[in-house]
Amino acid sequence: MLNQTSVTEFLLLGVTDIQELWPLLFVVFLAIYFVNVAGNGTILMIVISDPRLHSPMYFFLGNLSCLDICYSTVTLPKMLGNFLSTHKAISFLGCISQLHFFHFLGSTESMLLAVMAFDRFVAICKPLHYTVIMNHQLCTQMAITIWIIGFFHALLHSVMTSHLNFCGSNHVHHFFCDVKPLLALACGKIEFNQWLLNTVTGMIAMGSFFLTLLSYFYIITHLFCKTHSCSTLHKALSTCASHFMVVILFFAPVVFTYIRPASGSSMDQDRIIAIMYSVVTPVLNPLIYTLRNKDVKRALSRMIRRRL
Repeated sequence: MLNQTSVTEFLLLGVTDIQELWPLLFVVFLAIYFVNVAGNGTILMIVISDPRLHSPMYFFLGNLSCLDICYSTVTLPKMLGNFLSTHKAISFLGCISQLHFFHFLGSTESMLLAVMAFDRFVAICKPLHYTVIMNHQLCTQMAITIWIIGFFHALLHSVMTSHLNFCGSNHVHHFFCDVKPLLALACGKIEFNQWLLNTVTGMIAMGSFFLTLLSYFYIITHLFCKTHSCSTLHKALSTCASHFMVVILFFAPVVFTYIRPASGSSMDQDRIIAIMYSVVTPVLNPLIYTLRNKDVKRALSRMIRRRL
């Protein structure tokens, strides 16, 4: 049975209560969203259209770009609209839908980062077996699997949250509908919802983070033991460092937000931290993963020449 209380909509309180900052924040976040869509959209088009980039690494990079566009689209358009409106309402169904897709895309991205780290591990540590191990069938199966796991993980949260009773305030202390702010408004027992958040979400986040760390640990160990060229070692380590930066920027705020216990005093912190992994990281991904990538630069040049 779905929510049977009188609450039919929620009011999103947004990033800040200072109205004088809303126009400036609207311009800043609109620019960030435009860069995100343009940057990740360009990478997606290049990966799809250029046959030279039809390899496992770029297949997963295309998935990441698609996720980043969708991930920001779940929260940013509604946030931008609220900056221009005094009535910041979202329907009950819209709120649950936003919660679902946010956790669906977020958990899928965390697992995808682990898969991408594994791909780099095989490419660097097992180069002679790379094409055999990371074949097209395995890559497709891994991508489909993490998307399915992400969907059903989010479905747990959306279904269980929709069954809660909301008998008090409908003011959500966030700029989008998330589990923790909604649990703070719920009446009755929320222990199972809290367990889902801490255990299931925590297991996906921490499991993906651990596997990513493990892959990079083996990569760095292999490079130090097997690579005798300083220039090659420096290039490989700098590439790993840039990729690892994306991992830290994504996982650190997620772990801080969802693993620690919920408390009313943490809501302002949660809003600021959520901006990091839902707004900033999706913009940085195309820059960090492709800024020094010669293959992507060449593919972009070829695409520009074809269009001129």
